[in-house]
Amino acid sequence: MTSMTKVLSDSGVITWRNVVNVRRNPEWLLGATVFPIMFVLLFAYVFGGAIGGPGGGGLAYREFLIAGIFAQTVAFNSSYTVIGFANDLQKGIIDRFRSLPMSRFAVIVGRTTADQVLSVVVLVVLSVCGLAIGWRIRGSVVDAVLGYLMILLFAFALSWVGAYIGLITPSVEVANSAGLIWMFPLTFISSAFVPQESLPGVLRTIADWNPFTAAVNATRDLFGNVSPPGWPEPSGWPAENAALYAIISSIAIIAIFAPLATARYRRVASK
Repeated sequence: MTSMTKVLSDSGVITWRNVVNVRRNPEWLLGATVFPIMFVLLFAYVFGGAIGGPGGGGLAYREFLIAGIFAQTVAFNSSYTVIGFANDLQKGIIDRFRSLPMSRFAVIVGRTTADQVLSVVVLVVLSVCGLAIGWRIRGSVVDAVLGYLMILLFAFALSWVGAYIGLITPSVEVANSAGLIWMFPLTFISSAFVPQESLPGVLRTIADWNPFTAAVNATRDLFGNVSPPGWPEPSGWPAENAALYAIISSIAIIAIFAPLATARYRRVASK
């Protein structure tokens, strides 16, 4: 087998192992779907009227909301990558992998790929939930597919961040916090739930250049979901080139954290 073929073959085995692990631990899937649905219902029916304002609540805000919920959910799913690696380290699974004639890179690829399978399942559930509250895709079928692919690309990039964090955390208990704490500023200082123009001063600048904002805006544009009436339209280069900036950001994140995670795994596996 060639080196690349071996990596792909070994990655497939590890991916299947992690998918089966989720099936045997249904609380992971339950947590990944129930909490996003709760966010949809809370923001759509509890906070939507206040956030959207007199002319921006109701259905208009729900359509604006769903792309943000999609991005937030797949971003938070990277915490499962963190916990998964920390759990494998603590239980000695990584030591078992080290003893096998397999590609070390495949262990990381298999974990991040398995988490994309989870993201696909969650997106299907959230899409059904969105349709139930009145959300619709206003663009073409091609645009809709591109919108989902945009979200999954961003999710794949963040899973590499999760892989690195999971490999440097000393325990599963620490991983539970480390996998989530950096997600809150990433997701809430953005255009996920409110227009980025409504944020004050430096927070608006951060939101404008936040890759999460770009992923949300690009997906929202591809779905054809516009801002509620009376809301300011996003401006500036990141907003006007949201899809391009989201793709560049995702590739940059992978280019930075894939080597870091691989190097860390090699150090851990060689101990």
